[in-house]
Amino acid sequence: MGEILVHKLQDGRTIIDTAAVIHNLKDGGECVQNDEDTILRAALRSGIGYSYECNSGGCGGCKFELVEGEIENLWEDAPGLTARDRARGRHLACQCRARGDIKIKATTSPEYKPIIPPIRQKARLIGVKDITKDIREFRFKSEGSANFLPGQFAMLELPGVGSSRAYSMSNIGNDENEWHFQIRYVENGRGTSYLFNTLKIGGEIEIDGPYGLAWLREDTQRDIICIAGGSGLAPMVSIARGAANSGILKNRKLYFFYGARTPDDVCGEELLRELEMGDAIKYIPIVSVPGVGDWDGETGFAHDAVRKLIEDDFKNYDFYFAGPTLMLQAIQELLMIEKRVPYNQVHYDRFF
Repeated sequence: MGEILVHKLQDGRTIIDTAAVIHNLKDGGECVQNDEDTILRAALRSGIGYSYECNSGGCGGCKFELVEGEIENLWEDAPGLTARDRARGRHLACQCRARGDIKIKATTSPEYKPIIPPIRQKARLIGVKDITKDIREFRFKSEGSANFLPGQFAMLELPGVGSSRAYSMSNIGNDENEWHFQIRYVENGRGTSYLFNTLKIGGEIEIDGPYGLAWLREDTQRDIICIAGGSGLAPMVSIARGAANSGILKNRKLYFFYGARTPDDVCGEELLRELEMGDAIKYIPIVSVPGVGDWDGETGFAHDAVRKLIEDDFKNYDFYFAGPTLMLQAIQELLMIEKRVPYNQVHYDRFF
């Protein structure tokens, strides 16, 4: 439980509650942290544009300096902090909670202000479907709205697992209150072991979202390139579904690159075909280990296939990508360093 605080208002009234007030000295922003929130989630829930990417302790995008007050650190060894960061007294907002009113110095910017503030709500499992031998779609129905942008992710609170798990939605926001996640099984992974082996139809979890900055931009005239690998399939399918649903593919094209290890791991084409967009969507699968099974398509790595098959200026496209860390790094180098694609045309969220 949060500490009991007394807030004095300008009219002399007081409010007694269990929430902590967080003040950011850099921009004067202020938010209230409820019991289960981290500092980052409290800020985003209040509509503050707090800098972040993964919301999971890995990227370091939400670093802050504690100026006044006490905090609880949920993950002392989070990889998002370097030894130099720790020596300088920096912390991760996604892994800290305030123990009462605090003052911090943190980076904020309008680009991080959530278009849809995240909410935490209960949800029950209503369906599962195998996509490949190790990727499964889990469908949940929430108590409240399923309001999110194509390409965003949510934090799943799984009983007995401990820390939250970040997974991207594969569907788009809807009035049926459904959240669909296409998740790849990770050997010895506590989160995926619970989802794949323990959770049954009707079982209940909590979903906190939406989060993420790699949502579909509909207000450009550029064609779209989606690049996915592994369970990065989910947000890219969501982007494609969002583009089809919005009508922007009447005048634009979408190229969907999917990088798989073996031919048996290739997936996504059937999901795209369901959109019935004809030539507006082009699916290009790439296999990195072609000797396993029959394969006569593209081979190698996804970023190499993009370099090979996109013949005109890369600056003519909006790029969205998701997948393993090494793949993301290779795509970033291709787009930002080699091809000099403007920053505002490159969209991805880093998961760890």
